[in-house]
Amino acid sequence: MSILSPSHTLFFSTTNPRVSLSPSTSLSSRFRPIFRRFPCLVFSAPPNAAHGMAETVRDNKWSSSSSTQQPHSGSDHGYSRTFIDARSEQDLLSGIQREVEAGTLPKPVAQAMEELYQNYKNAVFQSGDPHAEDIVLSNMRIAFDRMFLDVKEPFEFSPYHEAILEPFNYYMFGQNYIRPLVNFRESYVGNVSLFGVMEEQLKQGENVVLISNHQTEADPAVIALMLETTNPHISENIIYVAGDRVITDPLCKPFSMGRNLLCVYSKKHMNDVPELAEMKKRSNTRSLKEMALLLRGGSKIIWIAPSGGRDRPDPNTNQWFPAPFDATSLDNMRRLVDHAGLVGHIYPLAILCHDIMPPPLQVEKEIGEKRLISFHGTGISVGPEINFQKATASCASPEEAKAAYSQALYDSVCEQYKVLHSAVHGAKGLEASTPSVSLSQPLQFLD
Repeated sequence: MSILSPSHTLFFSTTNPRVSLSPSTSLSSRFRPIFRRFPCLVFSAPPNAAHGMAETVRDNKWSSSSSTQQPHSGSDHGYSRTFIDARSEQDLLSGIQREVEAGTLPKPVAQAMEELYQNYKNAVFQSGDPHAEDIVLSNMRIAFDRMFLDVKEPFEFSPYHEAILEPFNYYMFGQNYIRPLVNFRESYVGNVSLFGVMEEQLKQGENVVLISNHQTEADPAVIALMLETTNPHISENIIYVAGDRVITDPLCKPFSMGRNLLCVYSKKHMNDVPELAEMKKRSNTRSLKEMALLLRGGSKIIWIAPSGGRDRPDPNTNQWFPAPFDATSLDNMRRLVDHAGLVGHIYPLAILCHDIMPPPLQVEKEIGEKRLISFHGTGISVGPEINFQKATASCASPEEAKAAYSQALYDSVCEQYKVLHSAVHGAKGLEASTPSVSLSQPLQFLD
């Protein structure tokens, strides 16, 4: 079911996220609430407008951007009729079955897609939004189309991947897909003014690195959603150091295609297949060289989780907490920043969003994990940058200094995480603020 008639045209802006109708049309009272609730929502296109749908999700600001990597080739920008033409849940699910029977969709991927649909639907309906059915259909049509397209023509990520913004805007696709899962009424940003400081530093040609915990595959979207109205430059330009799983899983790849990524193999999975270990090491070396080149160019903001993977709950208490940092990985990042020949800043960042899409309880070797999804409050917080010389002034050896610096960053992340946990899970809201962590709410809700 299409929310808008074929005569409506949608325009998007990531600098001031909104959806507006063309001047010749007016917004009916029926649809104003959904626009206020999800200002960048991707809506369905008429059945004969697959080509125009790519324009719908292309942001005017981004349209002039260049990218060395091109999305899949093919007519209608690669759109499949199977999913884009779907007008109902039954159409979507029967389309999956038809492609399996045609031999164009592997059965394990098809089963994962069906499971994802049900979990996403249940999560969006948890929001209580009266337009939940339309939101689910609109977003899952596009998600299935992109997943199916990648199964037919697998996209290969380079060591440094720039977000694909045209002819299909994968960045906005990811934002619009995760947005309905975020309870903005119960979401918080800690020390938002520091993100403004970062933007000024980036404008001066300096580099910024965010040392962070990592909770879900949705972390990049959550960070961007929390900052898209106050700090759009950061939302749109962060480069994420990403593990290989998010660039190989067919259900995850389309979302990764919309992010700037430095692709690496995690230490946790380096020896999953022993005969591939050497190849993975060489690939990581290439990615480090790419990172060094990026930092030498200046004005880069890079996110990295030195724990090497996602946080997981304590098996005894079931409580979530940031996983310990790997001091060597963090020290390598610091050295790259120092050797770039430009001013660099390293900030501790805490993320709380595990309820939206928690990882498996145990680290899995196989690709294709089950996606559990829910509608929930989230939070991010950044602490003051931590200077290496000051943090290690009393250390007697390089190894001691490396450990001390890692611990200082980790302690800051943990402190901020406790405040976010108190605000979201402890239901204290803004009152959870402390002298070192001042909470505010994303402007999506306040507006």
